[in-house]
Amino acid sequence: MKSVTIREMRSALSHLDEILATAGELVVTRRGRPLARVLPVRPARRLPSHADLRQSMRKLRTPSERLLRQDRDKR
Repeated sequence: MKSVTIREMRSALSHLDEILATAGELVVTRRGRPLARVLPVRPARRLPSHADLRQSMRKLRTPSERLLRQDRDKR
Protein backbone atom coordinates (compact mmCIF):
# COMPACT_ATOMS: atom_id res chain seq x y z
CA MET A 1 0.00 0.00 0.00
CA LYS A 2 1.32 3.39 -0.97
CA SER A 3 0.08 6.74 0.27
CA VAL A 4 0.05 9.75 -2.07
CA THR A 5 -1.32 13.28 -1.88
CA ILE A 6 -3.84 14.62 -4.35
CA ARG A 7 -1.13 16.68 -6.06
CA GLU A 8 1.08 13.59 -6.46
CA MET A 9 -1.89 11.63 -7.73
CA ARG A 10 -2.63 14.20 -10.44
CA SER A 11 0.95 14.15 -11.65
CA ALA A 12 1.07 10.33 -11.53
CA LEU A 13 -2.11 9.67 -13.53
CA SER A 14 -0.16 9.00 -16.71
CA HIS A 15 1.63 6.03 -15.12
CA LEU A 16 -1.00 4.95 -12.62
CA ASP A 17 -1.01 1.40 -14.00
CA GLU A 18 2.70 1.01 -13.19
CA ILE A 19 2.22 2.32 -9.65
CA LEU A 20 -0.68 -0.05 -9.00
CA ALA A 21 1.32 -2.98 -10.41
CA THR A 22 4.13 -2.37 -7.93
CA ALA A 23 2.26 -1.04 -4.88
CA GLY A 24 -0.99 -2.97 -5.33
CA GLU A 25 -3.07 -0.28 -3.62
CA LEU A 26 -2.96 3.51 -3.33
CA VAL A 27 -4.37 5.69 -0.58
CA VAL A 28 -4.98 9.27 -1.70
CA THR A 29 -4.72 11.79 1.11
CA ARG A 30 -5.69 15.44 1.53
CA ARG A 31 -4.01 17.34 4.33
CA GLY A 32 -2.82 14.08 5.86
CA ARG A 33 -6.26 12.45 6.03
CA PRO A 34 -7.23 9.53 3.78
CA LEU A 35 -9.60 10.59 1.02
CA ALA A 36 -9.78 7.65 -1.36
CA ARG A 37 -8.39 4.19 -1.96
CA VAL A 38 -7.46 3.04 -5.46
CA LEU A 39 -7.32 -0.70 -6.11
CA PRO A 40 -6.44 -2.65 -9.25
CA VAL A 41 -9.32 -4.45 -10.96
CA ARG A 42 -9.17 -8.17 -10.40
CA PRO A 43 -10.36 -10.57 -13.10
CA ALA A 44 -13.71 -12.20 -12.48
CA ARG A 45 -13.53 -15.58 -10.79
CA ARG A 46 -14.34 -18.56 -12.93
CA LEU A 47 -17.32 -20.48 -11.71
CA PRO A 48 -16.52 -24.08 -10.84
CA SER A 49 -17.94 -26.83 -13.01
CA HIS A 50 -20.34 -29.13 -11.21
CA ALA A 51 -20.26 -31.79 -13.91
CA ASP A 52 -18.41 -34.26 -11.65
CA LEU A 53 -20.97 -33.76 -8.91
CA ARG A 54 -23.87 -34.26 -11.30
CA GLN A 55 -22.38 -37.47 -12.68
CA SER A 56 -21.77 -38.86 -9.20
CA MET A 57 -25.42 -38.43 -8.19
CA ARG A 58 -27.73 -41.31 -8.90
CA LYS A 59 -30.73 -40.78 -11.17
CA LEU A 60 -34.19 -40.57 -9.64
CA ARG A 61 -36.66 -43.27 -10.60
CA THR A 62 -39.52 -40.81 -10.33
CA PRO A 63 -39.04 -37.43 -12.05
CA SER A 64 -38.64 -34.53 -9.65
CA GLU A 65 -41.66 -32.72 -11.12
CA ARG A 66 -43.88 -35.62 -10.11
CA LEU A 67 -42.38 -35.75 -6.60
CA LEU A 68 -42.97 -32.02 -6.16
CA ARG A 69 -46.54 -32.27 -7.39
CA GLN A 70 -47.24 -35.13 -4.96
CA ASP A 71 -45.75 -33.15 -2.08
CA ARG A 72 -47.82 -30.07 -2.93
CA ASP A 73 -51.01 -32.09 -3.29
CA LYS A 74 -50.52 -33.59 0.21
CA ARG A 75 -50.53 -30.13 1.80
